Amino acid sequence: MSQQNQLPAMMMAVTISEPGGPMVLKTEERTLPMPRDGEVLIRVRAAGVNRPDVAQRKGEYPAPKDASDLPGLEVAGDIALIGKGVSRWKAGDRVCALVPGGGYAQYCRVPAGHVLPVPSGYALSEAAAIPETFFTVWHNVFQRGGLKTGENFLVHGGSSGIGTAAIQLAKAFGATVFATAGSSEKCDACLRLGADIAINYRSEDFVAVTKEKTDGKGVDVILDMVGGDYVDRNYAAAAMDGRIVQIAILNGAQGSANYARLMMKRLTHTGSTLRARSDEFKAELARDLEEKVWPLLESRQIAPVMDMIFPLTEAWRAHERMEEGSHVGKIVLDVR
Repeated sequence: MSQQNQLPAMMMAVTISEPGGPMVLKTEERTLPMPRDGEVLIRVRAAGVNRPDVAQRKGEYPAPKDASDLPGLEVAGDIALIGKGVSRWKAGDRVCALVPGGGYAQYCRVPAGHVLPVPSGYALSEAAAIPETFFTVWHNVFQRGGLKTGENFLVHGGSSGIGTAAIQLAKAFGATVFATAGSSEKCDACLRLGADIAINYRSEDFVAVTKEKTDGKGVDVILDMVGGDYVDRNYAAAAMDGRIVQIAILNGAQGSANYARLMMKRLTHTGSTLRARSDEFKAELARDLEEKVWPLLESRQIAPVMDMIFPLTEAWRAHERMEEGSHVGKIVLDVR
C-alpha cells in the first residue's frame, strides 16, 4: 500500500470564517493537501502562533498568492509524503518548517527547502516555536541590520517571541543587549535570557537609558516592532551609522521624525516582511540558519522561550492570549 493511500482524505483545520476577533477562528474539515514537485507534506504535531496570524484573522494581512488561506506560519511534525524531486527528506523524518500559510491544520504542504531538522532533544512543541521567529531575527538583525560582535543592540518588545529570540542570538554573537518591555516581570525575563539592560517602557525613557548606558554613543542596531512615535525616538537613541530595522507597526504606520538627525547620524532605516519573499530566498535563509544557528540550538546555548500551549480546537484562546499582551515567549498550538 502506498504512503498516500495510508493517509486520510480529510483533515481538521482552523479557518478564518470572516475578519474579526478571536472567535471567528472555526474548526472544520478540509481536503488533505498533496505535495507538488519540490514539496513535502508534513503531519503537523504543533504549530506556532504569531502576530501575523492575528493580523490575517483581522483581514489586515492576506495570504500570498498560491498560499493556503489557513493561518499559521510555522509547524513541527514528521514527513508524511514527499513530492517529486525531493531527495533530502524521507517519510517519518522529524522536522520543523517555515510555511507561507496553512499551519493551523493536521497536515501542511511546504517547499522542501524551507524544512529543517528538529534540533536533537527538542519536543515538537518547542520545535514549532523556532522557524518563523528565528528566520525573522536572523534576517533582520544580522543580515539587514548587520549586527557585529561588540556592538550595542536594542530590541523593542523583548519578552515577545521575536524579542526573546533576538536577545539570545544577539548575546550569543557578542553584542551588548538592551531590551524594552512593559512590566518589571517582563524586564526580569529579558535579563534572565541575557539582556544586559532591560527598560520598562511604561516608567522609563529608552532613549535616555540607552544614551546613559553607552556614554552618549547610542545603540548600533535597533529591531523595532512598534513604529508610530517610536521612529523618531529610535533615531534619537541610535549611534552614528546606526541601523534601524522595522518588522512591525503595532503603534501605527504613520509618524513624524527628525530627518535631519537621520542625515547627521548617517542612519539606515530599513524594513522587511518575510511571508511574501520567494521560495528561493527562504531556502537560502534556512541553510544559513542550519549552519550558524542550529548548533547553538542543539547545545541549548539558545532555545525558544515557551509561554503557553493550547489545543488546535482552541486556537481562539491562543489569539486572545497574544492580544492580551501578557505572554512571555512563544504561544503554540498542540495539533496531535
